[in-house]
Amino acid sequence: MKALLNDFEEYLKNNIPTSKSFHPNFENALQDMLLAGGKRFRPMLVLSVVNALNPMLLKNAMPVALSIELLHTYSLIHDDLPAMDNADLRRGHPTLHKSFDEVTAILVGDALNTYSFSVLANAPLSCDTKIELIKILSYDGGIDGMIIGQAIDCFFEKQKISLEELEFLHINKTGKLIAASLKMGAIVSGTNSELIDRLYDFGIKIGLLFQIQDDILDVVQDDKTAGKTTNNDTFKNSFVNLLGLETAILKADELASVCKNEIQNFDEKLQYNLTTLLKEFLYRHKV
Repeated sequence: MKALLNDFEEYLKNNIPTSKSFHPNFENALQDMLLAGGKRFRPMLVLSVVNALNPMLLKNAMPVALSIELLHTYSLIHDDLPAMDNADLRRGHPTLHKSFDEVTAILVGDALNTYSFSVLANAPLSCDTKIELIKILSYDGGIDGMIIGQAIDCFFEKQKISLEELEFLHINKTGKLIAASLKMGAIVSGTNSELIDRLYDFGIKIGLLFQIQDDILDVVQDDKTAGKTTNNDTFKNSFVNLLGLETAILKADELASVCKNEIQNFDEKLQYNLTTLLKEFLYRHKV
């Protein structure tokens, strides 16, 4: 898995977006958050599925993995903006609106969003496959997924919502892009529709787990350890704020166990690849 991650990092560096103009710093800003690193969890989900199901297509899947990382990075940049979380730190680096300015951060986010679909459209895959991938990424990363989740999150800040509404919020804001990553890997691999649906449903659970863990880590970690601004959810609808820290940890434990058990229902190669990738993530709230 480490070799696969290294291959993706090399691919990203060789395909980093550029902006050839006389703007003094836009190109640096465009590349800043991508080169800052990160877990690369979503692109690695794509590649792990392809590696398990059809490893001959790993090279063809690299642009697909990159497209998801581009879209995810744009969402982080916008999430950190003063109008949203007003965060100072991301991936261990100052956020873009701090390093440059707010207008630049907004436009970089816009650029990475649109560029993700350009990368996907130019991937070395059949036109039918690319259309299907574009449909998935635009759906789960757009108004029927990540965007509506973010809109609900911002609108209901300082207003208490129910657990069911909170889960809806984060299934959309976080879960659907993770689920889309698994689904897109399965589609690149050319597997059957039943497995595609199972992987997507599994991804929703993983995404919800990730959000509960993020809410826990926001409380128990400092900025340096987390690599981003923490203790930033005071007025937000988080699982810790709604359930309390101990109950949120128990909920994360339960969901991690469910996900771990579900992995065992996949075939041997998929089990191995998902287990290898997820072993450091399933219980990351245990700090």
